[in-house]
Amino acid sequence: MKVIEHLAKANDTLISFEIIPPRRGGTVKSLLKVVDDIARFNPPFIDITSHAAEAIYEETADGIKRKVKRKRPGTLGICALIQNKYNIDAVPHVLCNGFTREETEDFLIDLQYLGIENVLAIRGDESNYKKPIQHGRSVNAYAVDLVRQIDNMNRGRYLEEELLDSEPSNFCIGVGGYPEKHYEAPNLETDISYLKEKIEAGADYIATQMVFNNRAYFDFVERSRAAGIKAPIIPGLKIVTSRKQLRTIPKNFYVDLPAGLVQEIQEAPDQHVLDIGLKWARQQAEELLNANVPAIHFYIMQNARPIKQLMDQLL
Repeated sequence: MKVIEHLAKANDTLISFEIIPPRRGGTVKSLLKVVDDIARFNPPFIDITSHAAEAIYEETADGIKRKVKRKRPGTLGICALIQNKYNIDAVPHVLCNGFTREETEDFLIDLQYLGIENVLAIRGDESNYKKPIQHGRSVNAYAVDLVRQIDNMNRGRYLEEELLDSEPSNFCIGVGGYPEKHYEAPNLETDISYLKEKIEAGADYIATQMVFNNRAYFDFVERSRAAGIKAPIIPGLKIVTSRKQLRTIPKNFYVDLPAGLVQEIQEAPDQHVLDIGLKWARQQAEELLNANVPAIHFYIMQNARPIKQLMDQLL
């Protein structure tokens, strides 16, 4: 079922999760244990991140060698497992960066054959490796270009224009939203105008970057509605689990952590940091539930223990 169909049929706020594939050489068993843990909360859908190739420098007997590879392959296989083993709709992330439009089309066709109806179209993180584009290949520069490509496939328009009687795909398209603006945007107003372009290009719903201040989410929704965006906007939450994340979360995701949360963690013993993160996330979730938001999307990656504790408190 499509994400927007889940949202339309729900009587209450839905809870969804996002996980990350294991590193290359890892085992899928540990990830499936995470899915086992969160499946008991009956999520209507689970997002699975995707990662482009990057340059890795390794020291060998012959000196330092440069290798290009994806650290976390497996998005497609994990989607198939989740959808068929757990009967939970999978939402794979589809990227601009690191992939040609031709590779994207092939990936989407594979998803279609597997019966996967949902995708999240994003530009993706910048990498230290710039993929050379072979003659005859092309790329999507921005997420809006990727949305247009997927929407074209939904209309039966493939990259090879001479295809006859081509079968339209049937993807529900999600896109990212940034309550504190995308770090490259000059201001929030401009960023919302870019978001509106993605909706007008064919996107169906918006999932926000993680936000630790609900006021930022509510303001973002209000501004988006004023700009004419009517699509559902799902807030993203994350539980702070360590003192180290006070540095890594703002650095990697370009979001602000509220002063009250930071001070409380800084002053607490290490063994109490998770409790503080859980309390903060619970307060956020309860406020959002009371506001009847369409869904709450938890970024859990590969550690299900904190979200299990939180969900047991909420339910």
